Amino acid sequence: MRPDRKLLLLSLPVVLIGGLVATIIGGFVIWRVAAHYFYPLELIAKAAPTQPIRFTHVTHAGQLGIDCTFCHRTVTEERTAGIPAVQQCMFCHAVIKGVEEDKASEIAKLQEYAANDEPIDWIRVHRLPDHVQFTHEVHIRRLPEVLGLGEDFQIQAVCSTCHGKIWEMEEVRQVRALKMGDCVDCHRANNAPTDCVICHY
Repeated sequence: MRPDRKLLLLSLPVVLIGGLVATIIGGFVIWRVAAHYFYPLELIAKAAPTQPIRFTHVTHAGQLGIDCTFCHRTVTEERTAGIPAVQQCMFCHAVIKGVEEDKASEIAKLQEYAANDEPIDWIRVHRLPDHVQFTHEVHIRRLPEVLGLGEDFQIQAVCSTCHGKIWEMEEVRQVRALKMGDCVDCHRANNAPTDCVICHY
């Protein structure tokens, strides 16, 4: 066999494997760049995180119509919305045990956390970069006016602007990009300030 043909046959697997690796890496990079500018692509790969307890907003906010502020108590007064403590959940679930087997088992997990005096280590769903300051209180106060809601508005109408229809979600997932362009577009459309120092430290 000619030496050049032998070299070609020996190098063929290296070229094929290298080409495959380059294609996979290139495809991933192109996907990430496209997802950065076109958020629906990112949503395809961004599933809702698996939480320690399968809490469903469908039952609480949807079927029972519990107001967001009942559980997220600091949303109208502070920067963060606040996550309810186990003891707050137990206000209801010391009595309500759940009739369906799967729901009863999740309530049993909650009761075990309470019995052991342990907090639930919820996995955060919505996160902005550390150099961004976002205050829920300001948005909750201003958005009803911006959205043209009357004085008897429901808080869900305000929260869904950024969080989507939470009351229809078995598992909470991020539905908006919450990237700079998303926020700036909303501020411009609603005559809110767009100075850098409004959102950045």
